[in-house]
Amino acid sequence: MTRHIPFLLCSLLLALPAAAKEWQVAPGNSVALTVQSATSNDTVLVARGYYHEHIVIDKPLTLIGIDRPTISGDNQGDVIRIKSPGVKIEGFIVRDSGSDLTAQNAGIYIQPGADRAAILDNAIVYSLFGLWIEGVKNVLIENNNITGKRDFDSPNRGNGIQLYNTDGARIIANEISFARDGIYVDVSNHAVFRGNRIHNVRYGTHYMNSNHNLWENNESYFNRGGLALMMVKDNTVRGNKVWGNSDHGIMLRTMQDSLIENNIVSNNSRGFFVYDAEYNVLRNNLVIANHVGMHLWAGSVNNQVYGNDFIANREQIRYIAARDENWGGEVGNYWSNYLGWDRDGDGIGDIPYEASDVVDRLTWRTPMTKLLLNSPAVQTLRMVARQFPLFRQPSIVDTHPHMHPFFKDWRTWLDKQRH
Repeated sequence: MTRHIPFLLCSLLLALPAAAKEWQVAPGNSVALTVQSATSNDTVLVARGYYHEHIVIDKPLTLIGIDRPTISGDNQGDVIRIKSPGVKIEGFIVRDSGSDLTAQNAGIYIQPGADRAAILDNAIVYSLFGLWIEGVKNVLIENNNITGKRDFDSPNRGNGIQLYNTDGARIIANEISFARDGIYVDVSNHAVFRGNRIHNVRYGTHYMNSNHNLWENNESYFNRGGLALMMVKDNTVRGNKVWGNSDHGIMLRTMQDSLIENNIVSNNSRGFFVYDAEYNVLRNNLVIANHVGMHLWAGSVNNQVYGNDFIANREQIRYIAARDENWGGEVGNYWSNYLGWDRDGDGIGDIPYEASDVVDRLTWRTPMTKLLLNSPAVQTLRMVARQFPLFRQPSIVDTHPHMHPFFKDWRTWLDKQRH
């Protein structure tokens, strides 16, 4: 029996993986060739310098920049392409991808099957797509600063981060600017988007056909649209700050069974734009100083809307429908233009709040009539419409309007300015 022991020991040693190796690259040497020479699970350390490279990573590998080296693709193709699972890239300036939208040129391209990629603490600049991520699971994109080709017209830019057909992505604490859309998400589920700052793009997020995701504590400003969430269900949109966008703050289009809570939506043309959205909960949001606080149409019904503050919006609600929709439940919402009273002192108004009437409809269709809003004729029309149901228009009705704002520091958001 003992004579077989050496043979068994040799077999076990051969079965063990080789020890991971550490490689070092200095200026004048090639990062790409070093990556090719490395074996699985090795680490490549790249010293500070300027490297003109196109790097393909086809094995599990850790690529770390020391003192922020720069990898430039010289405006051709992808700068770095990841083909293998288990790749980590950290600490680089990645710049100058090609400009071919059809080829999806990117600063870092994560292709199908490259699961568990981790892209950490990089600056990805002057690239068509900052990150193109497709057909992967459990990627981590954290603490990167991504800027697009700022001198290109918006339609000719790529997106800051593009997610397609992914599962379990975590997009955390990135700053994105001067792309087409900040984060474009399609057919991607079970993802977390947390703590990102997105500005000077078309849509902060352009988000479609993606379910069971969390969008939390992000800030989106100086864009055309802040967050655009379309054809989705079972999403949570929580604690975001969306302000100064030229069109909408948060768009909820064809959205079901989702929770939208504790967001601040300030100084946008339309705070919320809600289209064909049903069976959602919108609660505890601050909607303040927008041209239109919330624009609802196309059958946006059966939503629970309570605990929200609607403060100093030029139009609190623009509601287009054939029948009343009741909001507020037993909690109610706060409306800064509510003219009712609270005789029993319970904090709830004694008469319902109605968000729109025949005068509101008239001003939507003929904006010039706003010049007459304070005239006796318009005030008489408003009074007559309230007295005679024949003239009454369908409205959002809050039967328990709250008498005081829920947000204690709401005044700090009155001064946020549009771009």
